[in-house]
Amino acid sequence: MQFAADCIPNAWSNPLQLDLTDKTALITGASKGIGLACAEVLAAEGCHLHLAARNGAAMEEAAARLRAEHGVRVTIHAADLGSTPAMEALAEAVGDVDILVNNAGDIPSGNLAKVTDEAIRRGFDLKVFGYITLTRLYYPRMKATGGGVVINVIGNSGENWDASYFAGSTGNAALMSFSKAIGGRSLDDGIRVVGINPGPVATDRMLKIMRTKAIDMLGDESRWEELFDKYPGKRPATARECADLVAFMASPRAAYITGTVVTIDGGIAARGSVI
Repeated sequence: MQFAADCIPNAWSNPLQLDLTDKTALITGASKGIGLACAEVLAAEGCHLHLAARNGAAMEEAAARLRAEHGVRVTIHAADLGSTPAMEALAEAVGDVDILVNNAGDIPSGNLAKVTDEAIRRGFDLKVFGYITLTRLYYPRMKATGGGVVINVIGNSGENWDASYFAGSTGNAALMSFSKAIGGRSLDDGIRVVGINPGPVATDRMLKIMRTKAIDMLGDESRWEELFDKYPGKRPATARECADLVAFMASPRAAYITGTVVTIDGGIAARGSVI
């Protein structure tokens, strides 16, 4: 699958020089999409990485490349993270980190009549409870070691409600509140908690959501590419654009930013449009 955004000029060939050398980061949902892009950017900045997702083979391939290109340590944790015991096991295996990027999530799209309670619970267990659980596990560790950063990759549907993605809107709104509630006090403990709200991003997950929207808006899932005409700049964001924002927010350059959510959607939420 190729998105139009894949063809935009590449302005990010060099590291951003964000003073992250020898920091250690844990990234969930790291086998593809935004999570993998975060791994690539943070490795280029000199971060050692722990990558967690279900697809171990994809992460191993990425890890080998990142080790060779950037000389950083990369450790793989292949697991289904959709439960509290799984998150606890991950934290135990990883140990202390400077940066936690909560990114794993797959809340189902669809309207109220289509999405079942069971599907919502599975999505919330991985994303909503997963972010909260892993933050709860790492907060005291970061405090004990002198500080750290938690970046929650959430999604602009939490501020830009969409009936055809109501489960995502609901879960993401909860994580926005969580990020602000914890981040509002966390600097007292030397910790920053920040939310990132991507809008549509050129990933495989976006394709699933786009097909659902094409059915709702155009009556035909195969017409999903026509929806790009309605996007700012006629394209979605790239995963790399999101990862660069994550890296900046994780860096000392953003040392006074906490308890807030930064939106990267080309202005979609500001327009009051779902796309």
